[in-house]
Amino acid sequence: MKKALTIAGSDSGGGAGIQADLKTFSARGVFGMSALTALTAQNTVGVQGVLEIEPSFVAQQIDSVMTDIGADVWKTGMLSNSSIVATVAERARHYKMEQLVVDPVMVAKGGDPLLKQEAREALVQELLPLARVITPNHHEAEVLTGLTIQTVDDMKKAAEALLSLGAKAVVVKGGHLPEHSDAIDIFTDGTQWVSLRVARVPTTNSHGTGCCFASALAAEIAKGNELAKAVATAKAYLTAALQRADRLEVGAGHGPPDHFLGLYTGDSWESVQVEVKQLHH
Repeated sequence: MKKALTIAGSDSGGGAGIQADLKTFSARGVFGMSALTALTAQNTVGVQGVLEIEPSFVAQQIDSVMTDIGADVWKTGMLSNSSIVATVAERARHYKMEQLVVDPVMVAKGGDPLLKQEAREALVQELLPLARVITPNHHEAEVLTGLTIQTVDDMKKAAEALLSLGAKAVVVKGGHLPEHSDAIDIFTDGTQWVSLRVARVPTTNSHGTGCCFASALAAEIAKGNELAKAVATAKAYLTAALQRADRLEVGAGHGPPDHFLGLYTGDSWESVQVEVKQLHH
């Protein structure tokens, strides 16, 4: 079985963070492991508290996993501060981890900050150049590039800017673009440019969707799938999980998607048709 390590924060509510990552890894058929960067007191209505982990202990967790079990892919989520960002980057270089999925988590669904301002520059300078692929939503892409993103063309410009910062491939997620009824993502590795489109799922239960998507993508990469195909599979899986999210009835706020769709009901992500279109650039 392929193995995936998530380096991220804990969500006590179970909908995002390492809890979402580990559920997604299991659902996508890879063995999940974790190195915690922060503990959060969190539920579907917000983040009530954050306790950051000492960077040296983040490194120790990574070392414990890598010196015994190893990992086919790393996925990063909430990294909280610049010291943790630098530590993760140093360990990635030490272990020559080429399969690194960076989800540049900055803000929780309720608006609570998950990455300090001073850490954003460290993320750009230290971690992005090591990434096999980064997965910002359009708000995160705006922060990282300084661009305003309101259209699909804006997403393409942001993807190009992110490539210039050193990432080998980029998925700019457009699930929140206001003027589109569809959820459109732009993927590029600098050579191919692809748009991925599905109908937007009308649900408020979207807590942890970024974690879910990046973890599904990491799992597909661990299994050896080509990157563009891995992105499409991750999007189909997330869409199916969102379509079935309302039946979970978790919490009073933004609940999670159904990570284990199909486990009890026979539902399958394969029923989701993602429109994949090659773009000229």
